[in-house]
Amino acid sequence: MDLLKKLATLFAVSAPSSHWYSLSVQCNRCGEVIQTQINLSNDLSVEYGEDEKATSYFCRKVLMGKQRCFQQIEVALTFDANRKLIDRKIEGGKFIE
Repeated sequence: MDLLKKLATLFAVSAPSSHWYSLSVQCNRCGEVIQTQINLSNDLSVEYGEDEKATSYFCRKVLMGKQRCFQQIEVALTFDANRKLIDRKIEGGKFIE
């Protein structure tokens, strides 16, 4: 069985951290901290400019805690053409740095 575990770790593929944007928010109602990640290759929606080129990317996530309350926290993120965060908005919670 150890041989199979060693082979699995040898062939495991992990995504580089540059493909992920980590996010932590705190619920306004109960104070629970919720952490999530956004896949910058798959979770973003393209927004095109007038010249039909990708000018920015948008992502909307609705998060919900697991502990005491089931308050929905809506996060809207805007990224530039190079997938760098340029704007963020939140309803129902606050961002944790």
